[in-house]
Amino acid sequence: MISTPAQVAEFQKSQLDALFALSHTMFEATEKLVDLNLAATKALLEESAEKTQIMLGVKDVQDFLAVGSGLAQPTLEKVVSYNRNVYGIASGAGSDFSKIFETQIAQNNKQVAGMIEFASKNTPTGAEPVASMFKSAVAAANTAYDTFNKAAKQAADMAESNFNAATAATVKAANDVVKPKSRKAA
Repeated sequence: MISTPAQVAEFQKSQLDALFALSHTMFEATEKLVDLNLAATKALLEESAEKTQIMLGVKDVQDFLAVGSGLAQPTLEKVVSYNRNVYGIASGAGSDFSKIFETQIAQNNKQVAGMIEFASKNTPTGAEPVASMFKSAVAAANTAYDTFNKAAKQAADMAESNFNAATAATVKAANDVVKPKSRKAA
């Protein structure tokens, strides 16, 4: 229970620490996304210049078809890789946010439990059922939070698995579409 100025200051410090941790995590994720986008833009510009030179060297329709089908596959792989990197950055930031929130919730639960214990020791005669009911409500809320947290983690794991499966299926389908065209052109 918070009852002294030192405890209030400690509570405020823990809240500020959590805020700074969240801010740092957000800044770090933003920095990673900016770096990724700059690298992708630079690669795109370099690749565009190379592809333009290749396309300018095309002399007939067969060369054009061969060059066109050969350019599609690396582009798809780069898009998939970029999306994986973005997903990895977002997933990492989400995981860090979850850890910070879990720590804060654990601290808050500890403080609430202390307040309930203090209140139950100092309740007037006849108010014990109310204190007991309040303890039960807090315990039920904690159980519900734990259940929700586990379900959210399972959903995130399933979403990641589905994302990976969809990415693999997309790459496979694109490979199947691009390869027959390049064989016909050759």
